[in-house]
Amino acid sequence: MTARTVHLVRHATHGALGGRLCGRAPGFDLSQEGRGQALAVAERLSAQGLEAVMTSPLERAWQTAEAIAEACAVPLQVDAGLIEIDFGDWTGAEFAALDDDPRWRRWNSDRGRTRPPRGESMAEAQARMARWLDGLCAPGAPSNVAAVSHADVIRAAVAHVLGLPLQFYDRFDISPASITTLRIDEDGPRLLTLNEIAHV
Repeated sequence: MTARTVHLVRHATHGALGGRLCGRAPGFDLSQEGRGQALAVAERLSAQGLEAVMTSPLERAWQTAEAIAEACAVPLQVDAGLIEIDFGDWTGAEFAALDDDPRWRRWNSDRGRTRPPRGESMAEAQARMARWLDGLCAPGAPSNVAAVSHADVIRAAVAHVLGLPLQFYDRFDISPASITTLRIDEDGPRLLTLNEIAHV
Protein backbone atom coordinates (compact mmCIF):
# COMPACT_ATOMS: atom_id res chain seq x y z
CA MET A 1 0.00 0.00 0.00
CA THR A 2 0.99 3.62 -0.43
CA ALA A 3 2.23 5.05 2.84
CA ARG A 4 0.09 7.81 4.33
CA THR A 5 1.14 10.72 6.52
CA VAL A 6 -1.50 12.27 8.79
CA HIS A 7 -0.94 15.49 10.71
CA LEU A 8 -3.56 15.57 13.48
CA VAL A 9 -4.03 19.21 14.49
CA ARG A 10 -5.92 20.30 17.56
CA HIS A 11 -7.96 23.43 16.88
CA ALA A 12 -6.50 26.72 18.09
CA THR A 13 -7.59 28.62 21.21
CA HIS A 14 -11.13 29.95 21.61
CA GLY A 15 -12.59 32.25 24.25
CA ALA A 16 -14.13 29.55 26.45
CA LEU A 17 -11.05 27.31 26.55
CA GLY A 18 -10.38 26.08 30.07
CA GLY A 19 -13.63 27.46 31.45
CA ARG A 20 -16.39 25.56 29.70
CA LEU A 21 -16.90 22.10 28.22
CA CYS A 22 -17.93 23.21 24.76
CA GLY A 23 -18.32 19.74 23.29
CA ARG A 24 -20.39 19.83 20.13
CA ALA A 25 -22.15 23.10 20.98
CA PRO A 26 -22.00 25.63 18.14
CA GLY A 27 -20.79 29.18 18.32
CA PHE A 28 -17.29 28.91 19.78
CA ASP A 29 -15.04 30.86 17.44
CA LEU A 30 -11.29 31.28 17.63
CA SER A 31 -10.05 34.09 19.82
CA GLN A 32 -7.55 36.64 18.56
CA GLU A 33 -4.82 34.50 20.12
CA GLY A 34 -6.26 31.45 18.41
CA ARG A 35 -6.25 33.11 15.01
CA GLY A 36 -2.55 33.83 15.45
CA GLN A 37 -1.94 30.21 16.46
CA ALA A 38 -3.81 28.96 13.40
CA LEU A 39 -1.63 31.09 11.12
CA ALA A 40 1.51 29.71 12.81
CA VAL A 41 0.35 26.13 12.32
CA ALA A 42 -0.53 26.91 8.72
CA GLU A 43 2.94 28.29 8.09
CA ARG A 44 4.52 25.22 9.72
CA LEU A 45 2.47 22.82 7.57
CA SER A 46 2.89 24.78 4.34
CA ALA A 47 6.26 23.09 3.80
CA GLN A 48 4.92 19.56 4.29
CA GLY A 49 3.50 18.95 0.81
CA LEU A 50 -0.09 18.48 1.97
CA GLU A 51 -2.62 17.20 -0.54
CA ALA A 52 -5.74 17.98 1.49
CA VAL A 53 -7.01 19.38 4.77
CA MET A 54 -9.88 17.72 6.62
CA THR A 55 -11.72 19.15 9.60
CA SER A 56 -14.31 18.61 12.27
CA PRO A 57 -17.44 20.61 11.42
CA LEU A 58 -17.26 22.70 14.61
CA GLU A 59 -16.36 26.37 14.12
CA ARG A 60 -13.14 26.37 16.14
CA ALA A 61 -11.84 23.47 14.07
CA TRP A 62 -12.79 24.64 10.60
CA GLN A 63 -11.53 28.14 11.29
CA THR A 64 -8.16 26.57 12.13
CA ALA A 65 -8.37 24.34 9.07
CA GLU A 66 -9.24 27.24 6.75
CA ALA A 67 -5.95 28.92 7.59
CA ILE A 68 -4.03 25.71 6.86
CA ALA A 69 -5.83 25.00 3.58
CA GLU A 70 -5.28 28.56 2.37
CA ALA A 71 -1.57 28.54 3.25
CA CYS A 72 -1.09 25.16 1.56
CA ALA A 73 -3.37 25.92 -1.42
CA VAL A 74 -5.20 22.58 -1.03
CA PRO A 75 -8.86 21.61 -0.75
CA LEU A 76 -10.67 21.78 2.60
CA GLN A 77 -13.12 19.01 3.43
CA VAL A 78 -15.46 18.84 6.44
CA ASP A 79 -15.45 15.31 7.89
CA ALA A 80 -17.87 14.38 10.67
CA GLY A 81 -15.55 11.57 11.74
CA LEU A 82 -13.26 14.20 13.26
CA ILE A 83 -15.93 15.84 15.44
CA GLU A 84 -15.55 16.31 19.18
CA ILE A 85 -16.77 13.67 21.63
CA ASP A 86 -20.50 14.03 22.32
CA PHE A 87 -20.58 15.09 25.97
CA GLY A 88 -24.34 14.72 26.22
CA ASP A 89 -25.86 16.49 29.22
CA TRP A 90 -22.51 18.07 30.07
CA THR A 91 -22.29 20.00 26.80
CA GLY A 92 -21.73 23.69 27.47
CA ALA A 93 -21.31 23.27 31.24
CA GLU A 94 -18.70 25.23 33.15
CA PHE A 95 -15.90 23.06 34.51
CA ALA A 96 -16.38 24.58 37.97
CA ALA A 97 -19.96 23.25 38.02
CA LEU A 98 -18.89 19.80 36.84
CA ASP A 99 -16.36 19.40 39.63
CA ASP A 100 -19.14 18.47 42.08
CA ASP A 101 -20.62 15.78 39.81
CA PRO A 102 -19.42 12.28 40.78
CA ARG A 103 -20.08 11.10 37.23
CA TRP A 104 -17.60 13.71 36.00
CA ARG A 105 -14.98 12.45 38.46
CA ARG A 106 -15.56 8.85 37.31
CA TRP A 107 -15.28 9.91 33.66
CA ASN A 108 -11.92 11.54 34.28
CA SER A 109 -10.54 8.61 36.30
CA ASP A 110 -11.73 5.77 34.04
CA ARG A 111 -12.25 6.88 30.46
CA GLY A 112 -12.22 3.27 29.24
CA ARG A 113 -15.40 2.23 31.05
CA THR A 114 -17.50 5.36 31.55
CA ARG A 115 -19.43 7.79 29.40
CA PRO A 116 -20.95 11.24 29.72
CA PRO A 117 -24.68 11.12 30.54
CA ARG A 118 -26.54 10.59 27.25
CA GLY A 119 -23.24 11.09 25.42
CA GLU A 120 -20.47 9.20 23.64
CA SER A 121 -17.85 7.16 25.44
CA MET A 122 -14.17 7.73 24.73
CA ALA A 123 -13.99 4.12 23.56
CA GLU A 124 -16.64 4.90 20.95
CA ALA A 125 -14.70 7.99 19.89
CA GLN A 126 -11.57 5.86 19.63
CA ALA A 127 -13.37 3.30 17.45
CA ARG A 128 -14.62 6.17 15.28
CA MET A 129 -11.06 7.44 14.83
CA ALA A 130 -9.74 3.94 14.10
CA ARG A 131 -12.32 3.65 11.29
CA TRP A 132 -11.35 7.11 10.07
CA LEU A 133 -7.66 6.16 9.91
CA ASP A 134 -8.56 2.95 8.07
CA GLY A 135 -10.48 5.04 5.54
CA LEU A 136 -7.33 6.98 4.71
CA CYS A 137 -5.84 3.77 3.35
CA ALA A 138 -8.54 3.38 0.69
CA PRO A 139 -7.39 3.48 -2.95
CA GLY A 140 -7.23 7.04 -4.22
CA ALA A 141 -7.08 8.62 -0.77
CA PRO A 142 -4.53 11.43 -0.39
CA SER A 143 -1.18 10.32 0.98
CA ASN A 144 -0.38 13.45 3.01
CA VAL A 145 -3.15 15.22 4.90
CA ALA A 146 -3.79 17.52 7.83
CA ALA A 147 -6.84 16.73 9.95
CA VAL A 148 -8.12 19.30 12.44
CA SER A 149 -9.92 17.81 15.43
CA HIS A 150 -10.16 18.05 19.22
CA ALA A 151 -7.92 17.17 22.16
CA ASP A 152 -9.65 14.03 23.46
CA VAL A 153 -10.34 12.74 19.96
CA ILE A 154 -6.64 13.04 19.07
CA ARG A 155 -5.71 11.45 22.41
CA ALA A 156 -8.01 8.54 21.58
CA ALA A 157 -6.34 8.11 18.18
CA VAL A 158 -2.84 8.19 19.70
CA ALA A 159 -3.84 5.67 22.37
CA HIS A 160 -5.16 3.43 19.59
CA VAL A 161 -1.91 3.65 17.63
CA LEU A 162 0.26 3.02 20.71
CA GLY A 163 -2.00 0.38 22.26
CA LEU A 164 -2.45 2.40 25.46
CA PRO A 165 -5.42 1.81 27.77
CA LEU A 166 -7.77 4.78 27.67
CA GLN A 167 -7.35 5.46 31.39
CA PHE A 168 -3.87 6.73 30.47
CA TYR A 169 -5.35 9.41 28.20
CA ASP A 170 -3.96 12.22 30.38
CA ARG A 171 -0.35 10.99 30.40
CA PHE A 172 0.41 13.14 27.36
CA ASP A 173 -0.70 16.60 26.28
CA ILE A 174 -2.51 17.66 23.14
CA SER A 175 -2.21 21.44 23.28
CA PRO A 176 -4.26 23.98 21.31
CA ALA A 177 -2.93 24.33 17.76
CA SER A 178 -0.50 21.44 18.24
CA ILE A 179 0.50 18.93 15.54
CA THR A 180 0.68 15.17 16.13
CA THR A 181 1.93 13.23 13.13
CA LEU A 182 1.17 9.60 12.25
CA ARG A 183 2.58 7.43 9.47
CA ILE A 184 0.48 4.56 8.11
CA ASP A 185 2.04 1.86 5.92
CA GLU A 186 1.85 -1.89 5.40
CA ASP A 187 3.04 -2.42 8.99
CA GLY A 188 0.19 -0.32 10.38
CA PRO A 189 0.14 3.14 11.96
CA ARG A 190 2.95 4.57 14.06
CA LEU A 191 3.52 7.82 15.90
CA LEU A 192 6.14 10.15 14.44
CA THR A 193 5.66 13.31 16.51
CA LEU A 194 3.45 14.21 19.47
CA ASN A 195 2.08 17.62 20.45
CA GLU A 196 4.45 19.67 18.30
CA ILE A 197 3.94 23.36 19.01
CA ALA A 198 4.31 25.63 16.00
CA HIS A 199 3.54 28.90 17.80
CA VAL A 200 4.99 30.73 20.81
